Amino acid sequence: MSSLSKGDADQVLVEHKLSARILILNRPKQLNALSYQMVSRLLELFYDYESNSDVKLVVMKGNGRAFCAGGDVAAVAHYAKGDKWKLGAKFFEMEYQMNYLMATYSKPQISILNGIVMGGGAGASIHGRFRVATENTVFAMPETALGLFPDVGASYFLSRLPGFFGEYVGLTGAKLDGAELLACGLATHFVHSSKLTSLEEALCKVESSDPTAVSAIIDKYSEQPILKEDSAYHRLDIINKCFSQRTIEEILYSLEREAMSKADDWISATIQSLKKASPTSLKIFLRLIREGRVQGLGQCLVTEYRIVCHILRGDFSKDFFEGCRAILLDKDRNPKWEPSKLELVTDKDVDIYFSKVDEQWWNDLELPKRVNNFPAWAISKL
Repeated sequence: MSSLSKGDADQVLVEHKLSARILILNRPKQLNALSYQMVSRLLELFYDYESNSDVKLVVMKGNGRAFCAGGDVAAVAHYAKGDKWKLGAKFFEMEYQMNYLMATYSKPQISILNGIVMGGGAGASIHGRFRVATENTVFAMPETALGLFPDVGASYFLSRLPGFFGEYVGLTGAKLDGAELLACGLATHFVHSSKLTSLEEALCKVESSDPTAVSAIIDKYSEQPILKEDSAYHRLDIINKCFSQRTIEEILYSLEREAMSKADDWISATIQSLKKASPTSLKIFLRLIREGRVQGLGQCLVTEYRIVCHILRGDFSKDFFEGCRAILLDKDRNPKWEPSKLELVTDKDVDIYFSKVDEQWWNDLELPKRVNNFPAWAISKL
């Protein structure tokens, strides 16, 4: 898994344009799902560019109809079976280190989210300084339906959304469009896709790492989109009322009471999304996002790494492997979760996932060593 061939390197294309570097995620048939080789290459490039005074900014985009549809979890699940789970752990270790590096990067990263952005794709973009959504953007963190949990620092960036919108997005796997991404703060700008080529050309001429100068360029191409009438963001009142509850059971009860008082397709769909998800995943993520509200990004990633290692080991539940089977491999979309009901997942069961892994060789996630002169936008994340 660790060697990079020329074919592997082609999974991330690099364009040198004056003082800008354009990184293109290049697995279009896989919707640019992040492979081990891609994450390794991105880490290498970001480290190199940070110490290179000729590079002022980094632009990231995807080839095809996706920015990045997530991590290549099917491959991870394959490697993680049996006692090879440490190979899967290595993928997540490197991915989380990349997330932290992007979040604390000393130069502007501009991610062009023109298409599908899910899971690991959010981790490769949301942590950067600028996130440009378009009318083609489709964002989601669908991990609870896969027996996993919203990771890549989601316990940090989703917990900072207005009210309890982050709980709603992370627990249900709800899809957001570009206008919603801008409204809730996951995107910093909205640019129509017809202007992206011009925007990219202008960014390559900035010749500066000053975020104010970069923002001024993006502003020239930006617009304020209108939220659709049926947008979930118009429902913040009911989201805050229901998703602020202490437990998943109470969230569901609150939603079901709302459904009894009025017929509402959105409420019904939200209830169904929660009922279809892995009970274990739901309980893990609710605790994770609540803890993440008062933690820095580094601590969030350390905790997420503990959780994902327990999931790969199958210590309590093997829902991740069953979710991969049902959603990605057999595609019957009918996972058999075990435990199958929320009440069968106790607080003590959830505690297991937040503890250190009992393996002699295992260590907590080691975050990349960073310089002391963090940019202003990064300091608040630490």
